[in-house]
Amino acid sequence: QVQLVESGGGLVQPGGSLRLSCAASGRSFSIYAMGWYRQAPGKQREWVASITSGGSTNYADSVKGRFTISRDNAKNTVYLQMNNLKPEDTAVYYCSAASGVQYWGQGTQVTVSS
Repeated sequence: QVQLVESGGGLVQPGGSLRLSCAASGRSFSIYAMGWYRQAPGKQREWVASITSGGSTNYADSVKGRFTISRDNAKNTVYLQMNNLKPEDTAVYYCSAASGVQYWGQGTQVTVSS
């Protein structure tokens, strides 16, 4: 069992930056593949980025070059650095942990608006 708590969301102007954090409790954080997803109003949840237990990363085309996912196994935390934010990045962002079973956090709101 893993509990996930996201933080770091907020309101930012276009072109700005935010860093999301996801703190995990429970055992064996390092074995989990971690991911970030987002859901905009009226849209389905979509995958944003992921990082394997070995540190390999992948990104959706829409965020490639602007977002960076990383993890600190000593702190049981995964991060999403978001730069050059656009209005279309506005969504609730969810953290996910997966190792056979997928766990979800409660989400954190990111709003990009002038």
